[in-house]
Amino acid sequence: MPLSVRPRPYLIPEYSLTGDLLSYASCPLQYRYYNRAALPPSTPVQLWFGEFIHGVMGEAYRSWSSGAGRSRAFPWSWRPRIRQVELEVHKRLVARGLCPPPNLFCPHESPGSAGVCPDGNHPHHLNASARAEAAINTWGKDLFPLITAAEVRLKGSRPMPNYRRGVSRSNYYSVTGIVDVLGSVTLGTASRDNLILRYLMADDAVQRSIAALREYDVIVDYKGMRRPAKDDEAWAYHEWQVVTYAWLRRKQPGSRPTAAAILLYLNELVPSQQDLIELARELGRDRTDVRPSGRDAELLKRWKPRLPQPKLSSGFRETRSVRVIHIARDLTQKSLDSFDGVVGAIEEAVAREVAGTPVKECWSAKPEERKCTACDFKTFCPGAAPKTYTATVP
Repeated sequence: MPLSVRPRPYLIPEYSLTGDLLSYASCPLQYRYYNRAALPPSTPVQLWFGEFIHGVMGEAYRSWSSGAGRSRAFPWSWRPRIRQVELEVHKRLVARGLCPPPNLFCPHESPGSAGVCPDGNHPHHLNASARAEAAINTWGKDLFPLITAAEVRLKGSRPMPNYRRGVSRSNYYSVTGIVDVLGSVTLGTASRDNLILRYLMADDAVQRSIAALREYDVIVDYKGMRRPAKDDEAWAYHEWQVVTYAWLRRKQPGSRPTAAAILLYLNELVPSQQDLIELARELGRDRTDVRPSGRDAELLKRWKPRLPQPKLSSGFRETRSVRVIHIARDLTQKSLDSFDGVVGAIEEAVAREVAGTPVKECWSAKPEERKCTACDFKTFCPGAAPKTYTATVP
């Protein structure tokens, strides 16, 4: 009696705008180990802080929206208001196996043994707490009233680039993403004093787009990092990310036109010493789009890494923190084509690896000193830069 053969399962590969696009663009070989092999990083500084600041902003919004009267007023004090939010987010991250790196966040609720903190006088207002407080008090009072939905999940499909029957895994792939904040603006009720709207109106292209709209959406994405240089790859990748979010949002039933996207680089509100070193380099080579003036320019010109950090004005730090992106049709197509290119490169590497090609030949390395120093695979990476790293006992 003839036996039927079970057909191959039809699976549509799923690609995330952050977990895949940005990770692969940073370093394909690191992406292969961390994302596709699911190897957890030993010192997840960037991962932890990104999850922490997203969680704090989300929890702060929920606390604000459920409050009334004085509980909705800004600024918020760090203790006890913001500290309670921080600890709630910290407990969630620990439950997922994400513990804070040393000297970034104080996890203790009361005085005791020092642990990894400077002393036992807990809690300490360390860098993560300072940035969380600045983010809430700088953007919360103007952003929270505009929010119609937080952490909006988006999903869509695209034809598989370079599809080859019998070789490619599928003729389509799925695009996924989570919008941190979706804000709705009605012109008749919009406050002219709103800081978010002032930055939108300062962009001529955005102003022309919304002139004929009574209602429109604004996508806001938090970035737990400093503002990239204008010639940095991340500068373009972040633009592709939020423009693709807008494309996915447009496909949802009942959606309003998306006029613009706003990226909030929250590290700029409380820059570290390394952030200031990078900024000084970019200023010297004309690589940044937001330059200091007046007293801020003078402070940065005189500052040296061995000196205490200069107290930059709140206006300069705020402007460095916000980036407005106009959602234009030509930019949408360019972003989708760029995402297709990344997916095509990943699928090609997967196909070569399945065919038996060694991992290091399928996935290229992108050496960069700061990135390689924190990478767990630097000791055997063929492209680790700019020096040879020796293995150490964990």
